[in-house]
Amino acid sequence: MIFLANENVPLKSIHMLKEAGYDVAAITEDSPGIGDEEVLSRAANEKRIILTFDRDYGELIYKKKLSVPSGVVYFRFVPISPEEIAETLFNLMEIGNIILEGKFTVVERERIRQRPLS
Repeated sequence: MIFLANENVPLKSIHMLKEAGYDVAAITEDSPGIGDEEVLSRAANEKRIILTFDRDYGELIYKKKLSVPSGVVYFRFVPISPEEIAETLFNLMEIGNIILEGKFTVVERERIRQRPLS
């Protein structure tokens, strides 16, 4: 799996994912300030799963019918530490019935919801 971390994903979590062997591009590191539509387009072109706290991606994908990335993981909570996003993602990937590719995944503290992207 390859990821595109939106600008709001803590660098500590990005570094933890990279140290674990994941291919993670970070908007904060290489394209700070670009808009959501550009992030979406890049993720689609590079076949990456977007990691974000920004709920706008659902509207861009489902209502405006813009580029579809390999997946979206929308964290719908405020992390208690910069490491929590990486830890949450590691836990998600260990769950056998959770597939991130081709899905819009909403991660809340008490539940996980998924919807197909296409």
